[in-house]
Amino acid sequence: MIDTHSHISTDIGKLDFVVLSGSNIEDSKNNLKMAKADKRLKAAIGIHPQEVGDNFEALEKMMCDQVVAVGECGLEFTDGVDREKQIKLFESQIELSMKHNKPLIVHSRKASDETLEILKKYNCRGVIHCYTGGIKRIKNVPESFYFGIDGNLTYESGLQEVAKSIPKDRLVLETDSPFLTPIPHRGEINRPEWVEFVYQEVARIWEMSFEEAEKIIDNNARTLFQIV
Repeated sequence: MIDTHSHISTDIGKLDFVVLSGSNIEDSKNNLKMAKADKRLKAAIGIHPQEVGDNFEALEKMMCDQVVAVGECGLEFTDGVDREKQIKLFESQIELSMKHNKPLIVHSRKASDETLEILKKYNCRGVIHCYTGGIKRIKNVPESFYFGIDGNLTYESGLQEVAKSIPKDRLVLETDSPFLTPIPHRGEINRPEWVEFVYQEVARIWEMSFEEAEKIIDNNARTLFQIV
């Protein structure tokens, strides 16, 4: 099992590896430090759209062999944000990922259509983290992108319907720890190891054994992040 998106590194249990998502420069530095200390932790470096004032040049200087992805980065068009600054920062990180042949971890909140329009301008690859675009937008996501699904799959019937429509070879699973804790631990601080409950739910939706679903999902994650 693999957690492809976490903000904490504790309690990874029997997982093969965990991708630590970067939200800002400090997070990204810490991710690299932890990845160098534990081979099961994989570092992503990035600047979240809420951190638009952070230093992109500092991020670029961090790129090294230990980095498996750029992100999370993207758009969050909530009230009062500077959309143009977010777009510029997002596009800079897309270009960084392409320059170093790294996948993107894309954050999109209240900006699904705008995010997809930007991605279509580039020959890039990656994952739409915590996909919330619904069934209709699945076909609009570039084929070079995977869909990340989180612990809310265990309690949101609408997301369960969406998951049925996502191509099996383009699904990866996440915890977004410490957030989006799955049932049966909902209400507690999430842990990477609890991605197991998301795997269980996908196996139920796909109507196959846990082992069969795990093999497909793990292969997707290894392919996406180029991890043997």
